[in-house]
Amino acid sequence: MEAKAIVRNVRMTPRKMKLICDLIRGKDAGTAMAIIMNTPKAASEVMSKLLKSALANAENNHNMDTGNLYVKEVHVAPGPIMKRIMPRAQGRAFRILKRTSHVTLVLAEKE
Repeated sequence: MEAKAIVRNVRMTPRKMKLICDLIRGKDAGTAMAIIMNTPKAASEVMSKLLKSALANAENNHNMDTGNLYVKEVHVAPGPIMKRIMPRAQGRAFRILKRTSHVTLVLAEKE
């Protein structure tokens, strides 16, 4: 049995989100939450909400024991890219790419 939570269109680059994902992959849910809370990264806030959502899904939708859960899978995919223009010298314009992310987190029960 698995519980899943997905957050889409997070205004943060996938590269920054992946740093937090790599820290919690394979850890049990309580340890993963402790790691997220003590990591001083901007992505920590988003990952904390996502983990809480996955825990709530496991408890309410699948009747799973929250003390027996671990992070089975967590991955980040690139979302849509917003293209903006930055004015530069002599009438030129440089392109700014504002990247977004889609994050998927799957919790499973230990056997």
